Amino acid sequence: MYHNVFAAAVLGLAIAIGLVTGGSYLKSAAIQWKSAERTVTVKGLAEREVRATLALWPLHFTVTGDALGEVQQGVDAQADIIRAFLADAGFKPETITLSSPQVTDRYATSYGNQRPPSRYSAEATMLVRTSAIDAVKQAMPRVGELIGRGVVLSPNYNYRTEFLFTELEEIKPEMIAAATADARKAAKQFAQDSGSRVGAIRSASQGYFSISDLDSYTPDIKRVRVVTTIDYALED
Repeated sequence: MYHNVFAAAVLGLAIAIGLVTGGSYLKSAAIQWKSAERTVTVKGLAEREVRATLALWPLHFTVTGDALGEVQQGVDAQADIIRAFLADAGFKPETITLSSPQVTDRYATSYGNQRPPSRYSAEATMLVRTSAIDAVKQAMPRVGELIGRGVVLSPNYNYRTEFLFTELEEIKPEMIAAATADARKAAKQFAQDSGSRVGAIRSASQGYFSISDLDSYTPDIKRVRVVTTIDYALED
């Protein structure tokens, strides 16, 4: 019986030790898990103003006539006038292209007994594609000269001048770095307020780069913007 009591005591002591050490391990694991959940999510912003690198300047014009040959001659004549105007403004021939004319039989689309004064109308577009941004800006106010020479310009929203920024890939790395630094600055402030310090990055996602006009009066200056979202670990 003595041996049985002794064995039971030993077993009980072993169980007690196991519970203590096991409980300590579980407590440590719980603390580590809880610590792993201590993160802060912040957003970083980077903005930059850049100059447009490409201009698309369409000069859309219309010609009317009662015969197709007459209309074609009118298109050629007005195209020559526009080319001369653009050459005088300093644009090279390789930056200028002429679209195929779109011809409409206005008699076929008219209703009733009233017909348009001319049967055919043709629309064409002379497009200037150039990196000479200043030359485009200086020439645009002079388009009234074309009207004085008999060119019937018909501008609309579909044929508006566009200024584009085409060198985004060159500034992407610097802007991403700036957005990341901005996010870390916000994380440090949060950590300071909470009595912690910023640890490693847990996850990060980069938003889309957006390019917009600086304002409606300065379309040749662009604002490039990117936002990054980063999860940082917080440490005591």
